[in-house]
Amino acid sequence: MVDRACEAALYGDGDAGLDAGASVLVGDGGQWGGVGRELLGRGEAYVRQAWERGWQPADVLRLVGRDLGERHLRITRDLIAAEARWYARLPERWTDAEVWWAADGEYGEALVRREKSDRFSLATAVLEVFRLLIRLPSIEAVGPLPGDPVGDALEHAHLEPRMLGRIRALLAKAEATNFPDEAEALSAKAQELMARHTVDEALLAASGKVPAQVPVACRIGVKAPYEEAKAVLLDAVATANRCRAVWNSAFEFSTVVGFESDLEAVELLYTSLLVQGTAAMTRAEAAQRSGGRKRTKTFRQSFLLAYASRLGQRLAETAEHTAAEAPDNLPALVARDVAVTSRADEMFPRTTTTRLRGATDHAGWEDGTAAADRAHMATRRSSLPR
Repeated sequence: MVDRACEAALYGDGDAGLDAGASVLVGDGGQWGGVGRELLGRGEAYVRQAWERGWQPADVLRLVGRDLGERHLRITRDLIAAEARWYARLPERWTDAEVWWAADGEYGEALVRREKSDRFSLATAVLEVFRLLIRLPSIEAVGPLPGDPVGDALEHAHLEPRMLGRIRALLAKAEATNFPDEAEALSAKAQELMARHTVDEALLAASGKVPAQVPVACRIGVKAPYEEAKAVLLDAVATANRCRAVWNSAFEFSTVVGFESDLEAVELLYTSLLVQGTAAMTRAEAAQRSGGRKRTKTFRQSFLLAYASRLGQRLAETAEHTAAEAPDNLPALVARDVAVTSRADEMFPRTTTTRLRGATDHAGWEDGTAAADRAHMATRRSSLPR
């Protein structure tokens, strides 16, 4: 039944095939338990194929959320959890999805109860997820596959827990405060801690006192709206922390290449600055509206581009100042930069640039620049590697 349903539903473009496939699956209600078990097995195979094409759970979930819906997201998490349970150890940043149903033969009925929906609608949703999974193209792999013994053997240096706690606390305070000067000082201190950690780690590696590390990669979501400005901001944060970012606009993510602890710093800082920038934009927009202006979209686009552009300059200044405090550290940092650049070029031998949409709202640009000065972060870039 599942074979016939998939044959009908997965290889066409319209809804007719989906309807036909779902009808096959629910044609005999007495077999729904067995159908649920077989759908799980089929889904496990499809997500494994996605991993082998370079995808990771967060990437797939981001795409399902964009192209399908919340129910499809929950079903996809079920498939990811079902596939992940077979491995003794998962790669870093893989998934926290867990199997919540008692037995695979009970999944179908458990799904009906959870979703409070009829079987035909659920069968259609599962087939829609399958259709998306089998059509995923191959992309650059950013880490080992689950179960890969080579991946299990890799060790990476992470941010030291106490420092990680301090950085998180500083950024949380920066996000919460209503005083721009305080947010600036807190964010700047967080970036300074990150830069110092990079210097210390580079010196340790150069001295041979710690095992040699190699650059790795991770993907960070860059979702619409205003994705260009967000990509510029992420690029600026990555550059300031001695990483390289390559934006994939079609799939709403940037791949960031760097050493593990630097990638952790980039994720933390980018997320915090995006929160700060969004809050500042909302406040600035409210002030503009109170004055009778209504060009919301152009204002936001211009605001975020200016925010990202100005922040890049300030982030770079902080990182350069920290590195320049001890000129003898420069060779170790250069070696680190060379390793990251080589790894990025190996992963992306053919990147292109894209022209950004212009910032056409003067007030938005001015307010965004002012907000960046207050938040203390990013770089102005006319193009992004893509």
